[in-house]
Order: sequence, then structure tokens, then C-alpha cells
Amino acid sequence: MPQPTHQPTEPVQHTPSATLDWTPLNEPGISGISIKVLRRDPATGRPPTFLLKFEPGATYPAHTHPAGEEVFVLEGEVHFGKHHLKAGDYLYTPPNGIHAVRSPAGCVLLLIVPEEVVILKP
Repeated sequence: MPQPTHQPTEPVQHTPSATLDWTPLNEPGISGISIKVLRRDPATGRPPTFLLKFEPGATYPAHTHPAGEEVFVLEGEVHFGKHHLKAGDYLYTPPNGIHAVRSPAGCVLLLIVPEEVVILKP
């Protein structure tokens, strides 16, 4: 069988997440949420793919996703707006979708966020 002739534009990246430390999410007014960056965009340096850990009771304010968002719940339970997700659930938020996030009991999430979110001011 013939092999494809195109070459990837960036190298394959393997990230053993167990070797990464959880670091507090460095955003003003946010507490109880930690991050493990799995991949950084080589052009912008921002992480489009990461793990988030919400401590019990942690919240993230209402925000919009200019380029959408994908979420997979690895552990625990979480509320994305009106959607209640449990371990094994997936949620796709289309571009310009808006929600707040809360996790009364705590959770670990895999997120793919192609562009930076925009926090909505109350």
C-alpha cells in the first residue's frame, strides 16, 4: 500500500501526564482549580489541550468560547451551564457558546480549547 507523501507541520508530541505537577490556574479571582498543560500551540505558546482539576466547590465564571470547546470528564461531576456531566461524559460547546462551570464535589477534566476564553463581566 502506498504511503502518504505529505509531512506533518509539527512533531508528534507524547506527554506522560502522570509526570506533570498540578499547578494553580493563574487567573485573577479563580481559586480551587489546577491545570496540567498537555500541549502548547507552537505559534502562540498558549495551551489548547490541558487537564483541569476542580476542588470541591470550585467555580469558573461565565465566559464565551470564540472557537468552541471540547470537554471529557475523567473523574467526578461538573456543571457546564445547564449541563450536568459525570465521569465518561463529553460536551462540545460550539464557537461563541457561553457558560459558567461549577463542581460541587470536584472533578478532573480533559479540555480542548482552540482559542482563549473571554470572561464575561457581571
